[in-house]
Amino acid sequence: MRLDWKCFGRRQQSATASEERTSVSGEPDPNTMLTMNNYGRQLSDDEIRQKAHRSFVGGLWDDIGALQLEFLKKQGLTPSHKLLDVGCGALRGGLHFVRYLDPGNYYGIDVNASLIRAAWFELEEARLATRAPRLIVDGRFAFDTLGTMFDFALAQSLFTHLPLNSIDRCLTKIADVLVPGSRLFATYFEAPAIHHIADMEQPLGFVTHGDSDPYHYHYSAFEWLVRELPLRVRNIGAWGHPRNQHMLEFTRC
Repeated sequence: MRLDWKCFGRRQQSATASEERTSVSGEPDPNTMLTMNNYGRQLSDDEIRQKAHRSFVGGLWDDIGALQLEFLKKQGLTPSHKLLDVGCGALRGGLHFVRYLDPGNYYGIDVNASLIRAAWFELEEARLATRAPRLIVDGRFAFDTLGTMFDFALAQSLFTHLPLNSIDRCLTKIADVLVPGSRLFATYFEAPAIHHIADMEQPLGFVTHGDSDPYHYHYSAFEWLVRELPLRVRNIGAWGHPRNQHMLEFTRC
């Protein structure tokens, strides 16, 4: 019997034109995924100046930021490649990418407008703003509004906070902006069985859940999601993440 993963998440309604547009106003759009968890809380300017965003996105700022760059370099990322950072937050990894890539080759997208403000704060402090990164606020994965195609994409600590149907939307949308042969790397918490509904203890006191944020998933969920998409998925597994997030590789056919 073939497992239908759609039964594990609320079926999405088809998006309207207003839902698809990219928000640049700095205000959260009620049609976005802000309501799924506390990630939608908007940080104040004072909090940003105090760098509260660094703990808000999960802490381990220096360690995980550098880890992302080193991982993608091992996968073949060079300065001439265009990189899409999905759920870029305040640029924990993005600062490293902006510094490494040729000017104009880094694109970041995040649902939280205050984190994009924090990202510009970090860029200015690191004197990297002149390297022309492009950052937008969007909660519907409207990657086509960026007007370019990508050689690499990264979703670090994104799928760990999304229900399956939102991951479905992300993969469907990103397939349209990846050049053939390019890859999306995405982290997730791996469940040991398909129907693993019990909580799982992760390193550093972190607990994941089968039906609430932060989520864990069995790898077969992602195999199902790509069945009718021009993507192939491979489970890389452990890659040195301190909280035991595993890595997936989605290759554009």
